[in-house]
Amino acid sequence: MDNKQRFESQGQGQVFRFWDGLSEEEKANLDSQASEIDIEELDRLVATLVKSEEKEEGIDFSALEPAPYVSIPADLDEDEEWQEAKRIGEEALRAGKVAAFTVAGGQGTRLGYNGPKGTYPVTPVKNKTLFQVFAEKIQAARVAYSCKLPWFVMTSDINHEATVSFFEKNKYFGLAEGSVTFFRQGRMPAVDSEGKIILEAKGSIAMSPDGHGGALRALDRSGSFQAMVDDGIEVLSYFQVDNPLVQPVDPYFIGFHIKSGSTLSSKMLPKAYEKEKLGHFCVLDGVSQVVEYSDMPDELCALRDADGQLSFRAGSIAIHIISVDFARSLVAPGSTVALPFHRADKKIPFVDADGNTQKPDTPNGIKFEMFIFDSIPFAEKPLVIETTRLADFSPVKNAEGVDSPESCKGDQMTLFRQWFDAAGIELPADFDQSIEVSPLFATDEAGFVAAWKENPTALDLSAPIYIG
Repeated sequence: MDNKQRFESQGQGQVFRFWDGLSEEEKANLDSQASEIDIEELDRLVATLVKSEEKEEGIDFSALEPAPYVSIPADLDEDEEWQEAKRIGEEALRAGKVAAFTVAGGQGTRLGYNGPKGTYPVTPVKNKTLFQVFAEKIQAARVAYSCKLPWFVMTSDINHEATVSFFEKNKYFGLAEGSVTFFRQGRMPAVDSEGKIILEAKGSIAMSPDGHGGALRALDRSGSFQAMVDDGIEVLSYFQVDNPLVQPVDPYFIGFHIKSGSTLSSKMLPKAYEKEKLGHFCVLDGVSQVVEYSDMPDELCALRDADGQLSFRAGSIAIHIISVDFARSLVAPGSTVALPFHRADKKIPFVDADGNTQKPDTPNGIKFEMFIFDSIPFAEKPLVIETTRLADFSPVKNAEGVDSPESCKGDQMTLFRQWFDAAGIELPADFDQSIEVSPLFATDEAGFVAAWKENPTALDLSAPIYIG
C-alpha cells in the first residue's frame, strides 16, 4: 500500500487531493512528508487532544509544593559534598562516559537573522558564533580531562543542511569531524478542529517540529542512542543552543547526578522576579515536575517565605543531565511510559478547496509537541541543583531588551571582569572597551587565574581586550 492509499484508508485522503496536478518534484516532496507521519499515532492524538470532550486533568495547585534543590555553598572549595561531586564528575569525564547534547533546531528569526540560531554571532570582541563558543568549551574539556567527549547536535528539517555546511566551512572549529554527530528533529503534521491534516500548499503538508521533548525520539531514530551505548556513553549533558554562558559539561553537576542515583537531573536558577518567564520546579503528591510560567497562578508566583524569598523560586533553564538508559526507556518499543504530547492552537496558513493559499487571522489549527521536562515525573530520584546566571544562563532570544544580544554580551563581560579581578588585573574605572576570554584559555575563574599566572600578557587598554 502506497502513502496515498494508506492515507485514504485512514480518512486523510484530502492530503492527496491535488496529486494529479502536481509536478514530479512536488509529488516527491509530498510523498516524503507523508512517509514521516505515523497515522496510528496521529489518530490517538486526535482522539485524545482534539476530539475528546474530557478535559486534560489539571494541576491541583492547592497541593503544589516547591521542589527541593541542592544550594550552592558559600565556599565551594571548602564544601565536602560539592568537592566530592566534582571528583566523581571528573572521573566520569576521564572515563569517557559523558556526551554533550545540544538542541539546535531553531532559526534566528526573532533576532532578525536569516540562518540557524547556532550560527548567530554573540561574543563581545570576536563575534564568535554560538556554535563556536560551544565547540571551544567542548575542546577545552577534552583537553582538561583527556577524554573524547562526543558532541551530538539536533538540527531541524529547515536548518540541517545549513548547520552541517557551517561546521564543514569552519573545519569543525578544531574538533575532529567524526566526534560531532548531527541528526534531524522529528516533525508532526498540523490538523484542523476535525483532526484532518492541513496542507500548507498543494504539494506540502503543514509540518512542524515535535518540540524539544522530541529530542529523545530523534536520538533513537537516528541511531545515536545505539552509537552512545557502543561507545560506553552513560550520561548526556543536555542544553539549548541560545545560551552561550552554559557549561556544556559541568563536573559538579555530573557528579551530583551520578552519586545521587538520579536518572534525570536539572539545574535551577532562583527567579529574579515573580513573573520571570521560567518554568517552576515543583512537587505534586510526591512527584517532581515542572509547571510552566504561563500555567502558574499569580498568587503562587507571588508567594514568599518568611525570609522574603519567592517560595516557588526554582526556575527551570533547560539544562539537564540525563542517563542514557533512562532516556532510551522512554522511547523503547512497548514502553509503559512515554512523554505526552501537548496541543498548541496556532494560526496555520493553508490551501482551500480551490488550491488558494489562505492566511488566517485567528487560530485555525492544532500542532502537537513534547517537552523534555515532562520526563522528570518518570525519573528515578530526580535532582535539582542550583546555579547562577553568570555561571550558566544568559540566553539570546529577543532582538532587544531582556535576553537580547546586548544583554548577553553585557553578562559575558561582567563575568570576564570578575575573572580579571580574581587574577589581580586592574582596569581603570573609566575603562569602556569590550572584553572577551576564549574558552580555549579558560572556562571558569579558577582556570583563568591559573592560566593568567602562568602566561600574563600586557594589555592595550585603548582597544577591546581579547585573551585567547
